[in-house]
Amino acid sequence: MANSEAVESLAGPASAAARAEELKKELWRLVREISESEDCSLESYEDASRALDALKDIRFRGSVSSKEALACQRKAEGKMEPAGVPKHFLCPISSETMRDPVILVSGQTYDRLFIQEWFSSGNRTCPQTQQVLSDFTLTPNHLVRSMISQWRIEHGLTLPPQDHEQGRLITRKERNALRRILDKISSSSNIPEQKQAVRELRLLTKQNGSFRALVGENPDAISHLVSVLSVPGLNCDLQVQEDAVTTMLNLSIHESNKKIVGDNPQAVALLIEALKTGNMETRSNSAAALFSLSALESNKVKIVKMGAMKPLVELLEQGSPSAKKDAGSAIFNLCISHENRAGALMEGVVGVLLKSIADQSLVDESLAILALLSRDQEAVEEIAGNGGVTSMLRLVKDSDRTRNKQNNKENAAAILFAICMHDRTKLREVAEEEKSTGSISHLAENGTPRARRKAAGILEKWKKTLRSTHYSC
Repeated sequence: MANSEAVESLAGPASAAARAEELKKELWRLVREISESEDCSLESYEDASRALDALKDIRFRGSVSSKEALACQRKAEGKMEPAGVPKHFLCPISSETMRDPVILVSGQTYDRLFIQEWFSSGNRTCPQTQQVLSDFTLTPNHLVRSMISQWRIEHGLTLPPQDHEQGRLITRKERNALRRILDKISSSSNIPEQKQAVRELRLLTKQNGSFRALVGENPDAISHLVSVLSVPGLNCDLQVQEDAVTTMLNLSIHESNKKIVGDNPQAVALLIEALKTGNMETRSNSAAALFSLSALESNKVKIVKMGAMKPLVELLEQGSPSAKKDAGSAIFNLCISHENRAGALMEGVVGVLLKSIADQSLVDESLAILALLSRDQEAVEEIAGNGGVTSMLRLVKDSDRTRNKQNNKENAAAILFAICMHDRTKLREVAEEEKSTGSISHLAENGTPRARRKAAGILEKWKKTLRSTHYSC
């Protein structure tokens, strides 16, 4: 009796409305699949027809059948599918019932979206047989799809919502893997197991975009990862630190994780500490993670307030070529926020950048950062006072007209323009160069649009200065 009442209550207006919404979503998915796919199977049309008929029944008969109600009840109880799903209906990758089964040349059947994700990740083998494939054709398995469709109808089931509709492909295997890894990380009694778990998390978040999304959806996951570096026996382990930092980098690539990681003070503190104490690979990855996180405006000031600028400038000066590049990218992003520029100047970034340009070690990035900083008077004074005019004029005179060099000339012209607007004595130095080589005039005629504007502005300022000097005489 209780079950009967439950079914009857589910068949009421509220349930009908909810069911109608489900059917609309499913119908929309099928229509999109039919319209966008050139090899769409007959089953997709039949599924769309069945969904449309069910929607029509609800709209014009005003009720839900007992079978439909039972399906809603199962969904409400978290039992979208009975336990006895035939094994050949399950995708070997996701362990979930297939929506669009396709056959590989190896003869194995997979759900289309999951096998496409497998190949997109760089894999060239059949997941089950490990056979190396030379042909990646996906042939629709109409028989299995028809059998699954019929089985669903017999059990009163609709297609469950799937994570790929939000841009993710999260499988049951992945959820179980994350749970297992977090359990190992939390097990402070087994140091080797914890180290292995952190390493595994690093690899999974590197290889699989859906796993990055999954970790972000579990609020405790990042805290568990950070806590590892406070465990005696692990807190001084440079390999564990590298694995934890690289995992943070991998996670930060996923757009929604930028806020999650940025809002976790322990996570940001871990990255900053790694910038100071890690090996070169760890420091480089930490800088790259901060660069990625700083793409979110709300993270920029937060990161600098926690002390990231000093170790970033030190890495820019002392790091390997790739580490310097990562540090430069992070500093540039952080200095987009006006509030962070004073901190960068305080840590001596101008001197480091001018030295990098002189050493020809990081010219592009250094010029981009200096051009950004030159919007502030304090930075302009420091650039001018550290030989910046000579350095910029050397770049402007460069006869190389490749795209990269043209961009460098553009930034050099922007820096010179800012200096000339601020300091008349430096304008005279630029004017002497112009008289000697005509490099500013040449740039005003042949540079990029922005370089032409800046060069023309310098020449105009010089002419005004000459006129004013003439009149005063």
